[in-house]
Amino acid sequence: MVDTVKIEERACPGGIKLGVITLDAPKSLHALTLDMIRAIDGALVRWASDEAIVCVVLLSSTDKAFCAGGDVRSLRAAVVEQPGVVPNPLALAFFEEEYRLDHRIHTYVKPLLVWGGGIVMGGGLGLLAGASHRVVTESTRIAMPEITIGLFPDVGGSWFLGRMPGRSGLFLGLTGAPMNAADALFAGLGDYFLQQEERAMVLEALTLAQWQASPQENHQQLDRLLRGFSVPASLLPVSEVRANFDTIAVLTQAPTLPEVVAEIAAYDGDVAWLQKAAHSLAKGAPSSAALVWAMRERTRHLSLAQVFQLELIVAVQCCAHADFAEGVRALLIDKDNTPRWLPASLDDISETYLDEYFAAPWTQHPLGDLH
Repeated sequence: MVDTVKIEERACPGGIKLGVITLDAPKSLHALTLDMIRAIDGALVRWASDEAIVCVVLLSSTDKAFCAGGDVRSLRAAVVEQPGVVPNPLALAFFEEEYRLDHRIHTYVKPLLVWGGGIVMGGGLGLLAGASHRVVTESTRIAMPEITIGLFPDVGGSWFLGRMPGRSGLFLGLTGAPMNAADALFAGLGDYFLQQEERAMVLEALTLAQWQASPQENHQQLDRLLRGFSVPASLLPVSEVRANFDTIAVLTQAPTLPEVVAEIAAYDGDVAWLQKAAHSLAKGAPSSAALVWAMRERTRHLSLAQVFQLELIVAVQCCAHADFAEGVRALLIDKDNTPRWLPASLDDISETYLDEYFAAPWTQHPLGDLH
């Protein structure tokens, strides 16, 4: 049993149960460790074949965050300890099992509710994005800020960013710009807007609901219950993505990455959200920007399983390149916020260099069984 993940089965009328998984690592904002990933996945596997479990809920123990991402500090330490080892054993285990969990969430047959209140970043968004019922609240703050640490929007990001309206997913992937609840609803990352303070009340209502034997009927039951708690749309915050949709379209319409980056960097309007986004891209890793662009092109016609398979190759290769360790050092270890990216600019990134990130360091794919 992992003390940072609480797994419960709550009794409902008629001898059936609600499966509840609570992330409980508040000091790290519930950042995912490999042990936490294994605990969550183990519960989902067990409950999938347990007829007594009719619905699963995944949430955190605090209002401040649902999950701030993966434990990149530990990943960096492992990479630094074993330079030149590709794939790094911990990195391979972490990303393989994380993506397997994310894929399971996307394809779970029983209704799966994720309560995405507070901070939802990186790996946390991987848990939220694929759930059948996704709750966002007034405190929701979503981002995929991998460009700041030499990674790329993974955990299925290559799948859901490409399915957002227009080219907003490309913009969000390049800039790591934050999203609120209204943005999540607009971009397809959330389904219901509820008040954060009603979390316990919703859980109580779930244990009293009239569940059925059919997963399909239970999906509908959960939908009705959550819509009953939903806050009127008039109380939603302003969606920055929606409000700036036309501007984003103009900034990202060029046919090449250098042109798009130049357009975003040259933004001279008065919208603070767009200004910060342009600043984040300018300070971010050029290799990450190149990967966002390349993944968008390469995953356009891939299945969900194929997306996770490609992401695993790129993720372990990111760990083998200098920018990941340097980005985590600058942002989270030394906190000097002055990363020395290598390559230092997009002009220095050749096709040959970029191809290194897509070279599978194995003969048999660890996620080859996904479909």
